Amino acid sequence: MNEFTEALRLWFQTLPMRDVMLNTRWGWPMAESIHFIGLTLLVGTVGMFDLRLLGVAKQIAPAALHRLIRYGVAGFIGNVLTGICFLSGAPDQYIYNWAFRWKLIFLVIAGLNILVFYSAFFRRVRVLGEGAAIPFGARVVGAVSICAWIGVITAGRLLTFYRPFFADGKYNF
Repeated sequence: MNEFTEALRLWFQTLPMRDVMLNTRWGWPMAESIHFIGLTLLVGTVGMFDLRLLGVAKQIAPAALHRLIRYGVAGFIGNVLTGICFLSGAPDQYIYNWAFRWKLIFLVIAGLNILVFYSAFFRRVRVLGEGAAIPFGARVVGAVSICAWIGVITAGRLLTFYRPFFADGKYNF
């Protein structure tokens, strides 16, 4: 393990929500519930918009679906906040976990994909009406988005199956 990773792990253990996560009966279950609701909002709204970019539900104007994205952003913010709570409660089970690292990689891909969409395609897509064809590049962005969020969900689910363990005080993978 490198010094930065270990310093990060130790820093997460200093966060104030650690006590709530570890020393209350409701901390972890409440955070899990909020995380799931946030994920539902995020994938539900962004997923619908991505499917529209891919040509599903052509009778709906992209701008009409895009108005729902703010709920997905709210869900994402909830997921980031609860994710920090999880990290503070068990940083070693996340930071040294390959599934968590893959989750972060997929999150970065999703974030970069969002930047590409809003910088290159959003102005053209938002003015399209019902039944309009989506530009090819925007369809690619929609496909990458769906794949990235599936990756985030899959890696997040695998977190509980691929946990690092200790042997003689060292992390083993």
